[in-house]
Amino acid sequence: MDGSNAAILIVDDEPFNLEIIKEFLDDENYALFTAENGEDAWNQLEENPDKFDVVLLDRMMPKLDGMQVLSKIKAHRILKSIPVILQTAKSSQQDIIEGMNSGAYYYLTKPFDDKMLSSIVRTAIEDKMRYDLLTMELEESVRGLATLQSAHFEYRTIDEANDLAKVLANVCAQPDKVVTGISELLINAVEHGNLNIRYDEKSRLITQGEWKKEVKNRLKLSQYKDKKVRVSFTREGQNNKIVIEDEGNGFDWQQFLELDPKRAFDSHGRGIAMAKMLSLDEINFQGCGNKVEIMVKAFFSEKK
Repeated sequence: MDGSNAAILIVDDEPFNLEIIKEFLDDENYALFTAENGEDAWNQLEENPDKFDVVLLDRMMPKLDGMQVLSKIKAHRILKSIPVILQTAKSSQQDIIEGMNSGAYYYLTKPFDDKMLSSIVRTAIEDKMRYDLLTMELEESVRGLATLQSAHFEYRTIDEANDLAKVLANVCAQPDKVVTGISELLINAVEHGNLNIRYDEKSRLITQGEWKKEVKNRLKLSQYKDKKVRVSFTREGQNNKIVIEDEGNGFDWQQFLELDPKRAFDSHGRGIAMAKMLSLDEINFQGCGNKVEIMVKAFFSEKK
């Protein structure tokens, strides 16, 4: 699963812009599709909602503008999980906040260079693949999980974090909604916690396509190989409490709880805010940030 052959819908009312973007992405082996206005884009999306992995969406267009298309995408049962990259010349703080609050996970301002575009697209595809993998098995048997009252877990790797996210999501009322938020915080405890990958370092690694390789390398190093993330689960009435604690030095978590326009153009850094806004009922970091408590609605089996 490397993201090759991912299907990308490029939407722009300027044919020249479409050609430039296609040229920038031409060497990545993606399946590229285009639409010259929002109406055409929505027709393609609605007709085949499982076709596309990423939408690169111009904000200002005739007929349906980008924000209207984005609203339709996020209201659609299937399409809502597609990462949307808003590309626009409107880069004021208010415009950026509006786009991010409406569900645009990524933002690009015109003109942008090929490296920035490739980095953002690559990250969006990886996020979509991760979401698809996480949700693929959620509908498998959950019989008996309604009786779970408490549990303790330990893990080291990102793969283990994703596996655990699926288990924890399945004891929650809306598994497909909460699984990405839980996964985001479990992965954060590995990469930024135990492995001490700092924000600017991750930006560089993603741009270079070296992030996954660096994570695997650090897991083998003596100073990191024995570090674990510990997770406790407790059912409290109608809610589940999940506590995640890593062995790192913590981080300045306050600045990541809300969507920040200053990070809108970065290839990462908005996962915690999106989890808080769209996925989880409550997120409370404690102390230096190496411990976080999540509250979500519990799953109960139907009484017969």
